[in-house]
Amino acid sequence: MEPEKLSHRKLGQELELFTSMEEAPGMPFFLPNGMVIRNELENLWRRKHQEAGYLEIKTPIMMKKELWEQSGHWDHYHENMYFSHVDEQNYAIKPMNCPGAILIFNSKRRSYRELPIRFAELGLVHRHELSGSLNGLLRVRSFTQDDAHLFVRPEQIETEIEKILNLIDDLYSHFGFRYKVELSTRPEKYMGSVEIWDQAEASLQSVLKAKGLEYQINPGDGAFYGPKIDFHILDSLGRSWQCGTVQLDFQMPEKFNCTFVGEDDQPHRPVMIHRAIFGSVERFMAILIEHYGGEFPLWLSPVQAKILPIADSHAAYADEVRARLQSAGIRVEVDYRAEKIGLKIRDAEKQKAPYMLVVGDQEMVNRSLAVRKRKEGNQGVMSFEKVVDGLLEEMAKGRK
Repeated sequence: MEPEKLSHRKLGQELELFTSMEEAPGMPFFLPNGMVIRNELENLWRRKHQEAGYLEIKTPIMMKKELWEQSGHWDHYHENMYFSHVDEQNYAIKPMNCPGAILIFNSKRRSYRELPIRFAELGLVHRHELSGSLNGLLRVRSFTQDDAHLFVRPEQIETEIEKILNLIDDLYSHFGFRYKVELSTRPEKYMGSVEIWDQAEASLQSVLKAKGLEYQINPGDGAFYGPKIDFHILDSLGRSWQCGTVQLDFQMPEKFNCTFVGEDDQPHRPVMIHRAIFGSVERFMAILIEHYGGEFPLWLSPVQAKILPIADSHAAYADEVRARLQSAGIRVEVDYRAEKIGLKIRDAEKQKAPYMLVVGDQEMVNRSLAVRKRKEGNQGVMSFEKVVDGLLEEMAKGRK
């Protein structure tokens, strides 16, 4: 299919996934169908992170100016931030989640036995992008980063980064994505000493080499507080999209005086690892929409089955089928229109429904369903129980 037909903006409108409005430029509105996909992605993300030993947190969207001065964002990222003034105090709306995670780490005394601490956050952030650069869900001003911030002892760095790389591979493989890896090094404007930067870059290279991952060097494209590993996923058309990132940070723990009590009962400085996999939920959704051409796998599809009554006399049975499928946890819609069944089938295929369940006289009598599958056509007449079992099995397999 031509790339223009796969445009996530075009498909997003046709499939009623999201929209943009002049009242909030660059800040997408998610419609009910889009929220289904978003929730499925976030549920998958949560499950994978719980299995990997992460603790989910939530931090405020707006925090005082002094915090952003301390973090360095005020000096290094000021032009991309939004601001407010409340009760004689200057605030900034967060462009990044990391300072909030640091405040939670510092909120109590930490022991070396607790580390590594892995905080994960689906954090809403706002960044000022030029209006001419806005593009659907790919370039927005308001988005949710799937962040994680790990606080580790220096000797734990390489082990934890290896675990992160395994988690990233697991999540990308879930969608059939291949990916390329880049190591981004010290930029012109950076915090800290060259010696610490060299140490951080060497640690990242060591893990990449130990795992046998091919990677390219991207000189000068690191974050201002540390080098990073960037992941570029390849979609069904072979296009490359930068999504995941792993950033090693010796600077923020120093700036915020993060400490843990060591075995020697003395304070020690942790190292911080910043990490995202989707990059942002919005951007990842845009990539998925185009990757699948809107033909989502069953577990992700907003509507998993369309029930198509042949005539008005079959509507009551269609309602019964809908209620039973919904009670089994399957997302369904009924096409009640007084149209020929052929048109209903074609429209359901245009709407990219994975399954169509046709009901007529014979199905009513036998309490059965005539099943059609997207792109595969007629699957035969089946009992209700067989249809439900098949759908649930396919959904469970897709969510694993």
